Amino acid sequence: MTLKLATWNINSVRLRLENVQRLLETEAPDVLCLQEIKTLAETFPATALAELGYAHQAVHGQRGYHGVAIVSKRPFAKTWTGEHCERGHARHVAVSLENGIELHNFYVPSGGDIPDPKLNDKFAHKLAFLSELERHFSRQKDGGPRILVGDLNVAPHENDVWSHRQLIDVVSHTPVEVDHLLALKASLDWHDVSRDRASPDDKLYSWWSYRARDWAASDRGRRLDHIWLTPALKSAVLDHRILRDVRSWDKASDHVPVMATLDI
Repeated sequence: MTLKLATWNINSVRLRLENVQRLLETEAPDVLCLQEIKTLAETFPATALAELGYAHQAVHGQRGYHGVAIVSKRPFAKTWTGEHCERGHARHVAVSLENGIELHNFYVPSGGDIPDPKLNDKFAHKLAFLSELERHFSRQKDGGPRILVGDLNVAPHENDVWSHRQLIDVVSHTPVEVDHLLALKASLDWHDVSRDRASPDDKLYSWWSYRARDWAASDRGRRLDHIWLTPALKSAVLDHRILRDVRSWDKASDHVPVMATLDI
């Protein structure tokens, strides 16, 4: 049995509902994880997505900010949400899928503009959030199959950004953020699907700023969106894609979907 999984920071699911519908119709993933839905559960477009076959939904919403959701063709055995750093943000939703697979969907804080936790509370929050996730997963040592996806807001590899030299002091690629993300990655020996299936020399991006007049021509991207697997699922990957062309759709998000197909 295969599982086709997509993760996408949609930057307002209600504003970009037609793009979500288009993705579901053209790519037909079994499961779609969304970040920055920017709406409460009661105003999430549940009916519109159920009509496309995605009747199983786990929504952890927030009015105007943050928010995460998982929609699926397949039923959930369990759903739950996580509260991190005691800020009341909707940044974590999780479900149990078939074969006992846990799927965690995260929206990590972006961290603001100043990469100094003493001067910037948003950056301090980001580091604390990553540290809390590392501690959480370090306690989960049962060896069970888990998937972690989402906008992790860190581009860890030097070829996950358009210029390692120019962005080394820019939030999302600073050494302290990368160290925190790598500590989280080590917590359960997570495998980064995008990097595992690429050459170290390959440039991989999933986000391009709205500020660029021509995002494709300048191509100043960063890889902020991730799919990670625990060792129990590492060998299950059949296919992986970053859907770059989606950045050119009307009313596009600044992020594009990342997809993986697993043999489960």
